[in-house]
Amino acid sequence: MMRRLGWLAFVITLGCACARAPGETAPKEAVPMKNEDRIQPYAANPRYWQYKGEPVLLIGGSKDDSLFQIPDLEEHLDLLASVGGNVIRNTMSDRPDHDFEVYPYRQLENGKYTLNQWNDEYWRRFETMLRLTHERDVIVQIEVWDRFDYARDNWVPHPYNPENNVNYTPEESGLATRYPDHPARDRQPFFHSIPGMPRYEKRLDVVRRYQERFVAKMLSCSLDYGNVLYCINNETSTPVQWGQHWMQFIRDRAREKGVLVYATDMFDDAWKPEQSGKLRVAFDDPEMYPFIDASQVNSRNFGQDHWDRFQWIATQIVDTPRPLNHTKIYSAGETSFGSGTPKDGVERFWRNLIGGAASSRFHRPTSGIGLNEISQACIRSARQVETLVKFWDVEPRMNLLRDREENEAYLAAKPGEQYVLFITEGGSVGLDLRGHDGQFMARWIDVSEDAGGILGGEWAGETRLTGNQVATVSAPGKGPWVAVIRR
Repeated sequence: MMRRLGWLAFVITLGCACARAPGETAPKEAVPMKNEDRIQPYAANPRYWQYKGEPVLLIGGSKDDSLFQIPDLEEHLDLLASVGGNVIRNTMSDRPDHDFEVYPYRQLENGKYTLNQWNDEYWRRFETMLRLTHERDVIVQIEVWDRFDYARDNWVPHPYNPENNVNYTPEESGLATRYPDHPARDRQPFFHSIPGMPRYEKRLDVVRRYQERFVAKMLSCSLDYGNVLYCINNETSTPVQWGQHWMQFIRDRAREKGVLVYATDMFDDAWKPEQSGKLRVAFDDPEMYPFIDASQVNSRNFGQDHWDRFQWIATQIVDTPRPLNHTKIYSAGETSFGSGTPKDGVERFWRNLIGGAASSRFHRPTSGIGLNEISQACIRSARQVETLVKFWDVEPRMNLLRDREENEAYLAAKPGEQYVLFITEGGSVGLDLRGHDGQFMARWIDVSEDAGGILGGEWAGETRLTGNQVATVSAPGKGPWVAVIRR
């Protein structure tokens, strides 16, 4: 009987607002937000974002992916804001990595879940995260689906597993009770529930209706907030029809509500972008993909290769400029999939900023350094740079560097006026100032947390340069340094 009555509950609860504690109301300042104030591409330079009508560089780091689930969320956001961070990644994930995660569905006394009733605690946490980030002007990039939640050990206890709910059986849904393969192999029919997909079959319709109910519930919370971007998947290897369905679903709901939103997808094979057919689809369809998430290029790519591949991505959208986001910078240590070391993370962060990234965030441990002292130093340093030069006012100009070794230095500039130079390991490089008379001043920041004994984010010396020549620019010491050079 419960299975038969399920869709009555579905119809009744689909449009309900996000769960709140009894007597609790939404913060007055959270809604409504004018469309012109919501996060959107910067009108004067659509390679970047603007928020509340002003251009903004999104940088950050955090210690978890499903950040709304952590018990010390407010303290963590305060730390992020205190060092100048203003973006987080928030997967709608519920996999039991810790002992505090909860599922979005109500668990019955018999231990099974009903997909027709919500777990209010999950949604209370989600809206709390939205409220706290809104109050701090922190942008949230939501990822709706994370393939790792629905495979291997994480699938075994999941409410969508037909073994664990009262709403459908394996025979009714087409879902098995075990999927032991790595999700990159795309063996999970959960991600093929859209008609026309390669592994779609009619009985997956029941799964898709519950999926749509979940996304509609998420949007009942998030569409009220103007500090939210949407990314459909975490590093998907599923055909693009899956993500496109959900991007359109989100836009349709936003249109009904009269609010402006931006949604995209994240592809697993973007680490080798020249070979990614999915990225090519995104490049060629700016209406469907109004921004590009290039996160995976920060994995398995090191040094000059990382720069070259990111710049290759940037060249593909010169005619249709859009923000390029890096919601994950891998950097925790040498892993089998190539996350790299903390040093690699620092270099990737600065190459991203010099290379024109609109958003750059350090990935959580154990694949990234999260919001540790090193990432905090980088964030503070980037904000110091911004006091003198805005990244949207310069562009990559590697052609102005001389006597440069591979991966030694990276440059963004508005020639003759302002330059941002990143030097990876100390040393010196030539800067072509020919055609620009006068004196220039280079101000240095030690961007690591301890190199040279100076905390990252503090100015650490000045160098005077003479124009109309190839000037030698020498870092004050070893390790990574950034120079802001102005007339």
